[in-house]
Amino acid sequence: METAPTVTVHLVGPLRRYCAGASELLIPAGTVRAALNHLERRQADLYANICDETGRVRRHLNVFVNAHHVRDLDGLETPLAPGDVITVLPAVSGG
Repeated sequence: METAPTVTVHLVGPLRRYCAGASELLIPAGTVRAALNHLERRQADLYANICDETGRVRRHLNVFVNAHHVRDLDGLETPLAPGDVITVLPAVSGG
């Protein structure tokens, strides 16, 4: 059985309130989807603020692996390597 790589989930200010103020979480995950599934099991409040009831990332959030938006990679199936950083950022708009 293969062990999932340990990756870092980096959280910006507004999301930190849902995980006891942590700015980073170290989790085992082989894909972005696996990372979100891990959050669903271990950080339910945080997960509920990242994903909707269908399991999709909420429209006002952007998910990056290292410096690349997952929509430019393989979406939630983007593979992860040890040391990768997943960053969840709220969309910025205005005028």
